[in-house]
Amino acid sequence: MKISEALAVRGEIDSYERQESIWLLEQILQMDALQIKYKAEHVLTQVQEQDFLSAIQRLENGEPLAYVIGSQPFWTLDLKVTPDTLVPRPDTEVLVETVLNLNLPENANIVDLGTGTGAIALSLASEKPDWLVNATDIYQPTLDVAKENAKTHHLDQVKFYCGAWFEALPKQKFDLIVSNPPYIDEEDHHLHDLQTEPERALVSKNHGLADIEVIISEGKKWLNPNAWIALEHGYDQGLAVRTIFQNHGFKQIQTLKDYGGNDRVSLAQL
Repeated sequence: MKISEALAVRGEIDSYERQESIWLLEQILQMDALQIKYKAEHVLTQVQEQDFLSAIQRLENGEPLAYVIGSQPFWTLDLKVTPDTLVPRPDTEVLVETVLNLNLPENANIVDLGTGTGAIALSLASEKPDWLVNATDIYQPTLDVAKENAKTHHLDQVKFYCGAWFEALPKQKFDLIVSNPPYIDEEDHHLHDLQTEPERALVSKNHGLADIEVIISEGKKWLNPNAWIALEHGYDQGLAVRTIFQNHGFKQIQTLKDYGGNDRVSLAQL
């Protein structure tokens, strides 16, 4: 099988499916996109052809490309992902960007709750080496992936704790609590498209708001004066999250939009 024949297996020219095939070939052949374009007649070895067709089948079965390749770019990092982790989304970069624009102390003590791959915690640590960055996750295999990502990117200052939200943390006060918690309603029809990803990282009770309310209500006890909580949430949850912040006595409450123009991040100051 030639490169040109491999690219023709799935999707039309300029389609997203064709782009996924290019990304797969980059990984399998250790070539960049330009080499793949100009080496259309290059013949794959039998092993390479087998690996490519097997990967295409996994995509056809609904697995995210990141699981097939084993990594996902996020912010300035390339992060390992596994079926134990949620695939980091570009919209979550809005949360990172928002936090970096806050007026926090130079040596701010922060925590990322439900860190998953470590995407948020590690991105912030890479930008703010003087920050004290903590990260928690309820599931040890997920936390192990985050630790591996920290090691890969030499972000050894990040401390990891296994437990639900604040449970595993030693007593301390934070200048920022940040989280991309589960926020999808148990009845949401979009869940069908996400069935290959861990449900515990996606779904929350009370119309997707239960974990957000826990973080806000319990978070008050963990914050320094004038500290912040910043949360990612669903496109239709901005008003509900702002109301929860208001009910728990927060100020400077605001919601920011993602790259698609949808409500995505809400934050507030104690």
